[in-house]
Amino acid sequence: MNEISWLAVPTKDNAHEGVRKLWGKAEANLGFVPNVFRAQALNGEQFLAWWNYFNLLVNKPGHLSNVEREMLAVVVSGLNRCVYCAVSHGAALREYGMEAGKADKVAVNWRHAALSGREAALCAFAEKLTLHPAGMAQSDLTPLRDAGLDDAQILEAVQVIGMFNMTNRVSSALGFVPNAEYHSQGR
Repeated sequence: MNEISWLAVPTKDNAHEGVRKLWGKAEANLGFVPNVFRAQALNGEQFLAWWNYFNLLVNKPGHLSNVEREMLAVVVSGLNRCVYCAVSHGAALREYGMEAGKADKVAVNWRHAALSGREAALCAFAEKLTLHPAGMAQSDLTPLRDAGLDDAQILEAVQVIGMFNMTNRVSSALGFVPNAEYHSQGR
């Protein structure tokens, strides 16, 4: 075991070329390489395929705001008790403008945060889809629509929630450790 994962972690010398390029971009943009980029790089092609979809859902302009997408990530990660994702996306949520105290409440129990009706509807939907996916019904979309979300926004919310449920399981199953830098970001 190494300090960021329970599996082997490639080095710059033996990582896939595309992964090394991504590490370089992250270092240039963030000032560090996220541990998740290193920990998943063992299977380079699979990691890059995951990254392309993740990046599209979370980092590119979409139908939801950056705050909404990161809020969903934090709610799902908190419910799944995924330390890596709760910490790293809690940092992103603060960086995108949610006040630190409110973001911390979202991470632990979103019901204690002073959320708008739209934010609360998204969080409630994320909670049900994460904890009770077999119980989802068409009527679960009504509070989202009542809060002003259209079908494209609802679909994106479902995709983000699904992505984080999958990513949480990978991170938790392999013991991914968040970078120390995340703890102070946005504070």
